[in-house]
Amino acid sequence: MDDIATLDRRQGPHGEVVLRQRGAHFEIIANGCFLMDTSDGRSERLLVDAAYDTLSPGTPGPSVLIGGLGVGFSLAHAAQDPRWGHITVLEREEAIIDWHRTGPLGAVSGPALSDSRTRIIQADLVDYVRSAQDTFDALCLDIDNGPDWTVTEGNDGLYSPAGLADCARRLRPGGVLAVWSAQPSHAFEQALRNAGFTGVHTKEIRVARGVPDVVHLGVRPA
Repeated sequence: MDDIATLDRRQGPHGEVVLRQRGAHFEIIANGCFLMDTSDGRSERLLVDAAYDTLSPGTPGPSVLIGGLGVGFSLAHAAQDPRWGHITVLEREEAIIDWHRTGPLGAVSGPALSDSRTRIIQADLVDYVRSAQDTFDALCLDIDNGPDWTVTEGNDGLYSPAGLADCARRLRPGGVLAVWSAQPSHAFEQALRNAGFTGVHTKEIRVARGVPDVVHLGVRPA
């Protein structure tokens, strides 16, 4: 069994966040709930690729908003793709941003953080999509274990009719909403359709045990 070491533990505005090292890998725990680790990253990369592939062909220099910095896989993968024109990352926890800028998670995100296309904003995603004026070609959201398994109670609103309407307003016509989940949610697929998104579909990543990780996708009509 791998040894587990707690590298940092902080109280933020939404509770406790912890960075741990398990063997060669790092993991983030929020309020006692496992969020993610650096052991794989396939589904986080799929989140970004699936969003791009769902855009209309030939969209010039599309901009992407990544909701949740996490261990940095989605950001790093987006920055490795020269087709993205602008990459904005929203992260509400100052500790997680610090772990990337000056801590061990910089091994994942370092080159992406120094990329001129990258912008990091410390903000709550639910508040941001409700009140911001910025628009994007893609929203790649990974702040929970899925629409049916939120990390904090306030995140529920993101997947509600009002929250999905806010997401649609942050998208340009033809823009793509991509939502990572640790399990498929047929109810969320229907919620996307009810909110007016078209082309709703789900992509799966098989895992060693249990149900697959998925990315739920929908398009704002042009």
